[in-house]
Amino acid sequence: MFETVVFYALAAVLLLSGLRVITARNPVHGALFLVLAFFTAAGLWLLLRAEFLAIALVVVYVGAVMVLFLFVVMMLDINLERVREGFWRNLPLALVVGVIMVAEMVGVVGNRIWGAAPRQLPADYSNTKELGRVLYTDYAFAFEVAAVILLVAIIAAIALTLRRRKDTRAQDPAEQVKARPSERVRLVSMPAEKE
Repeated sequence: MFETVVFYALAAVLLLSGLRVITARNPVHGALFLVLAFFTAAGLWLLLRAEFLAIALVVVYVGAVMVLFLFVVMMLDINLERVREGFWRNLPLALVVGVIMVAEMVGVVGNRIWGAAPRQLPADYSNTKELGRVLYTDYAFAFEVAAVILLVAIIAAIALTLRRRKDTRAQDPAEQVKARPSERVRLVSMPAEKE
């Protein structure tokens, strides 16, 4: 009974915060509502006894992605009127994507209700241990490919931010090492002046 009450409370908060994410006029408020949505989704994962996924959701999305997003939104001067101009133009595509997502959710819930029953788990079952076993045995190659793709993305982001600035002066050690005294100093023989 208690878990059911907590589930419905978290689900209500998640739905309301998700609605406020897309209806908030201020982007900072929308981002903060998204943080609230992530926290309540992590609470739902905890109710499902998926502790690792709940912790990963909080650490990765709330701790890293949303903090970065908030910094970007607060540092940039976003013209809200220009952002809202494309709303009606993009509405048909958004409705198509929304209908597809609702159909997928109905399919998942329908399979849960009318489909096969989930297998019973032993009392000492560890979600984190089972996730690690599957990730590093059955999906090890896909895990490594994802790691390489993320590494390439990090290197690309660093390369994009390191642009040459014309107003800074820098020394080139290779050119300094190649220098010879005969190229730098010219001795001129001048006769001494007599009074």
